[in-house]
Amino acid sequence: MNENRLTLMEAIARKRAIVARYNGSEIKLAPHLMFERRGDLFVSALNMSKDWRTDDERKLGQFKLAGLGGTALLDERFEPLPSFDAATPRSDDTLILAI
Repeated sequence: MNENRLTLMEAIARKRAIVARYNGSEIKLAPHLMFERRGDLFVSALNMSKDWRTDDERKLGQFKLAGLGGTALLDERFEPLPSFDAATPRSDDTLILAI
């Protein structure tokens, strides 16, 4: 099992934020769910680095694990989004782990 996957699984299980490189930028994520789609692993996470206009606007994005680099677990805990549903984004996705 690769290091990024282990870090993300721990972050989901412990509701802890992570920092990672994605598309050349450093972002802070609050990972809520890990799933598999057609053999690739993804994480549904709130991008805490994004400027949201309102709390109601915040939503989870899907990030392919292969595109996340240098993930590091932070001491910062997060509360799941109130609208969070522990279901995969698509019916044919396979749930790996959720908060």
